[in-house]
Amino acid sequence: MNQVKKLSTGKVWCFAVGQFGWSVLAALISSWLVNYYQPDLATQQAGQPIFIPQGLAILGVMTILGAITAFGRIFDAVTDPLIASMSDRCKSRDGRRIPFMRVAAIPFGLACIFTFWSPVRGESWGNAAFLFLMLMLFYLFMTMYCTPYNALIPELGSDQKTRMAISTSISFTYIAGMAVAYVAPVIWGALQGMGMERVTAIRTTFTVISVIGIACMFVPVFTIREKEYVQAAPSESKALKSLAATFKNHDFRVFVASDIAYFLGITMFQTALPFFVTSLLKLDESMSTVYFVLMTALSVLFYIPINKLTPKFGKKKLILFAFTVFTISFVYTAFFGDSLPIPPAVQGYILCAVAAPAMAIFGILPQAVVADISECDALETGENRSGMFFAARTFAFKLGQSIAMLLVTAFATIGQETGAGYRITAVAAAAVCVLGGVLFMLYNEKRVYARILRK
Repeated sequence: MNQVKKLSTGKVWCFAVGQFGWSVLAALISSWLVNYYQPDLATQQAGQPIFIPQGLAILGVMTILGAITAFGRIFDAVTDPLIASMSDRCKSRDGRRIPFMRVAAIPFGLACIFTFWSPVRGESWGNAAFLFLMLMLFYLFMTMYCTPYNALIPELGSDQKTRMAISTSISFTYIAGMAVAYVAPVIWGALQGMGMERVTAIRTTFTVISVIGIACMFVPVFTIREKEYVQAAPSESKALKSLAATFKNHDFRVFVASDIAYFLGITMFQTALPFFVTSLLKLDESMSTVYFVLMTALSVLFYIPINKLTPKFGKKKLILFAFTVFTISFVYTAFFGDSLPIPPAVQGYILCAVAAPAMAIFGILPQAVVADISECDALETGENRSGMFFAARTFAFKLGQSIAMLLVTAFATIGQETGAGYRITAVAAAAVCVLGGVLFMLYNEKRVYARILRK
C-alpha cells in the first residue's frame, strides 16, 4: 500500500478556495433572500417590488417565504444522509469526495442565480412556486458539494497541525465569501447609477458573483488528486444504518444540538443585518456592506491568536467564550437607534469590534471539532464515516438557517413602522446563543483528545 502524501500549504489553500466558492453562494441566499422577497418599507421605497404574497398566510404564523424555506428542510432531511452515505460508499477511481463536488458545482451555482429570477414581474403565486423549486435545487446541490467537501477535512488533515491549518484557511475563505456577498449592494448601486433598473441590477450582481463562486468550487476539484492524499476504505453501511451509528456518538449529538443553535442565532443576525441598518439605525442599505466587511476584516486579525490559544485552552473553552460574545453582541443590537446615546453609524462600528473575535472562533474551530469527533469515532468503531458526520453538520447549518428564515420573516411583520420585529429578532438570536453555549458545555473534549492521542 502506497504512503499517502501530506497536504502542502499550497494545496491547503487550493482546497480552501472551494470553500470561498460555496460560501459566497450560501451567503447570497442567507443575506439577501429575505431582503429581496420580503422587503421592509425602506427597501420598498428604494424601488424593490413585491414578487410573492406577503403576510402571515400559512396557519396564521408563517409568511409564504418562511414556509418555503422551512418546508424545504423536510426535503433536506432525506437528501443529507443519502448523499453522505453515497459519498462514504463511493468506489470511484477519483476518490470518494471529488466526483460529487465536480458534478454539483455548476447546478449549485445556477440554482442560486435563478432563485432571484422570478418569471412574473409583480406579486404572484407562480413566483412563489418557482422560488420553492429553485431553493430545493439549491439545497440539494449544496449538499452534494458541501458534504463531501467537509468530509475531506479530517481525511486531508492527517494530524492536528494540518487540520488546524485547513480549518483556519477555510475559515478565511468562508468569511471572505460572505464579505463578497455583502458587497452586493455597492455593486448593484453602481449599476443603478449607470442607469440600470434596480431589479435588473440586483440580478446582474448576483449572477456575476455566482459565476465567480462556480469557478472557485472547481479549484480543489482540478488541483487535488484525492487518492494521493487520502487512503480510506469505502464504508459498507447503508444510509440509515450509518446515520444511526453516527448519532450513537454522544459527543456528536451534543455538538450537533449546539451547532443548530449557533446557526439559528447567526443566521437570524445576518439575515436581519440589512434591516438593523435601514430600520433601526436609519442608515443607507450600503452601510450593511461596510459593517460586515469591517467585521470580517477585524475577525481576521484574531486568526493567529486563536491558533496560538487553541493548544493552550482547547477548542471547547474558546467556543464557549464565542457564544458569550455573540450573546452580548445580539442583545446590544436590540437597542440600536435612538435608545442609545451614540451616533447611529458609531453604534454599528462598536458591534463590529465586539463581535469580530467570536466570528473568527466560529469560523475556525467547529469544523476542527467535527473532524476530531469523526477521527475518534473511526478509531473506536473501525469504520470511517466522516461523510455522514459532516452531512449532519450540513443539515444543522440548513436547519438553523431554515428556522431563522421562518422566525425573521414572521418577526418582520411586527411593528414595521417602529422596527419592533427586528429588535425581537436580535433578542431571539441572543437567547438561542445562550442555549447553544449551555449545550456545548456537555461536550467531553478531554475524552476525544485522549482517544486520538492513543492511536
